[in-house]
Amino acid sequence: MRTLKDVKPGETVSVVKLHGQGPVKRRIMDMGITRDAEILVRKVAPLGDPVEVNVRGYELSLRKADIDIIEIR
Repeated sequence: MRTLKDVKPGETVSVVKLHGQGPVKRRIMDMGITRDAEILVRKVAPLGDPVEVNVRGYELSLRKADIDIIEIR
């Protein structure tokens, strides 16, 4: 399983599935990260947290714990 944390800056990937449950999964979905959404990884902080991504035309900063549950292809 490949997750969003495995993606390098500049790569564009597609979401396969969101793992996890409850409020964390709901918050991720509310941000527009759903199945088949295209995600462009823009920047990764020096220590790896946060990660700046572009989803559906807007920019998000996500924590490591959040990107761990996003399975991509």
